[in-house]
Amino acid sequence: MPAFTHHVFVCGNVRAPGHKRGCCDPDGTQALRDAFKKELKKGGFGTLARANQAGCLEQCEHGPTVVIYPQGIWYGHVTVDDVPRIVTKTLIGGEILNDLLIADSCLNNPECPHRRPENKG
Repeated sequence: MPAFTHHVFVCGNVRAPGHKRGCCDPDGTQALRDAFKKELKKGGFGTLARANQAGCLEQCEHGPTVVIYPQGIWYGHVTVDDVPRIVTKTLIGGEILNDLLIADSCLNNPECPHRRPENKG
């Protein structure tokens, strides 16, 4: 079997309502992952692309978070409505969606401005 052209990991971490770092799958239904699976099938990827539920990806303040490998593209604040666009524009078209992209300077950075207490709701 050939290697995946795309492997989409969808954070499915569930936290209690009101948690200071947020929650990527507040209702625990894996709806975002399921939307990716549906769109990958519609896109004709067959066995060349896969969407998997992941545990915490440590980008909670940007959640719901998705990472696409092998490209290493990190998207944040992803909704089910974003999924068709991600599949069409990024996975098929190779385009980075800047409105969803988590900046490299924020990845795994405790000093990311999104993690500062003054930016919490």
